[in-house]
Amino acid sequence: MPVGPGSASSAPRWLTSLRGPLEKTLHKVGAEREFGRDATAVATADGDESVPWTPPLHRLQAVALVGIVRTAAVIVLAAVSGMRSSELMELTVGCRRPPEEPVPGLTRYRLISKVIKGQELGGVVDEWVVIEPAFRAVELIEQLHPDPREGTSLLGRFAFDVRYRWFRNWVNSQTGRRLGLASIPADPVNLRRLRRTLALEMAYRPGGVLATKIHLKHIAVATTEGYSSRPGGAQAELLAEINKHESDRNFDLILTEFRNYQQGILPAGPGARELTAFFTSIDGKFDPSTTPIPRTHRNEWDVLNLLTKRAKTLHLGPANYCWFTDPSRALCLKLAGTPAADRPLIGMCDSARCPQATHHPCHRPVWTEHAERTKTFLGQLGRPRKTERTRLQNDYDRAMHIIADIDAATAPEEEPA
Repeated sequence: MPVGPGSASSAPRWLTSLRGPLEKTLHKVGAEREFGRDATAVATADGDESVPWTPPLHRLQAVALVGIVRTAAVIVLAAVSGMRSSELMELTVGCRRPPEEPVPGLTRYRLISKVIKGQELGGVVDEWVVIEPAFRAVELIEQLHPDPREGTSLLGRFAFDVRYRWFRNWVNSQTGRRLGLASIPADPVNLRRLRRTLALEMAYRPGGVLATKIHLKHIAVATTEGYSSRPGGAQAELLAEINKHESDRNFDLILTEFRNYQQGILPAGPGARELTAFFTSIDGKFDPSTTPIPRTHRNEWDVLNLLTKRAKTLHLGPANYCWFTDPSRALCLKLAGTPAADRPLIGMCDSARCPQATHHPCHRPVWTEHAERTKTFLGQLGRPRKTERTRLQNDYDRAMHIIADIDAATAPEEEPA
């Protein structure tokens, strides 16, 4: 019986002559699956060990793995860009624009797609400014594309729900556990939920509603404010949800600073003495040694209530906390000529002089970076630019003074000999 392509067996008389070449071939190429035999070792997601990034795979398994990686890249792109499904499907190979650096150290990444919703047939070409992970996700999808010619549809039409379910099953399988990946719960996830989550995260930051409106390409701010996508949804519903997020965040921040105070890590800045006095006034009430046992639980709640009230006055600046307890003392409102306003003007905050501003260890990297950049600019100025040099020198000295204050406030006190 001849042996040819597709033969499943051969005559016994061929076995003697073929055994030697077959064993030599098997010794050289092995019997393992063809893809990923010598996979590079990578650290697991939990950091416990290093394992090959994939076990050996058959061809169909390798094709399926490419699909899993593409889905992971789509999830990253959708979650951090906020693009609608129609806008994702309009992406093409070559949609990445060359990164720009308008300011030294600040890189801008852009994607080109089309806005379909609310536009005429065919949509309108538009640009999305995204963060680097989204930019790299598109780059990876292009590398995995079966036809990576310029202008080819990058994703085409796809069912995100189905792809996400496959991806979750893969992560929760033995393969995902081997790589140390955390299990994904069975909660529903779709592109609309990802877009809404991003909108909430952006909206409760200072100036976030307008930034969200621009980034998500809503026609009006009212659309952004009422972005609940539920029957009967309105601006009040979203704003209530945003305020709830903001209140929870502020309470977590003030509770963290209260714990820092108890450990001897104090705030710095013009408002540090007032905030420290507030913590001191309630810290004694939290001491179980001075309170009868039946009232301990009640006192804990009293402290939490006091912190909650104080958290309502907290506003986040880019490099400080603003405790807006008294509008008449707010430096930003005095400069703006609006002393009766009910919120601070964070964009005009001068935290080095405002009596309601404090600096904390989390703000030190911002001031350090600012000081380093100011020092660099000072070194590049020529001698004739005396006015600019004086302004930058004062700015640098202020930053270094704030850094020194933060370090002094966070340094542990030395015990007396």
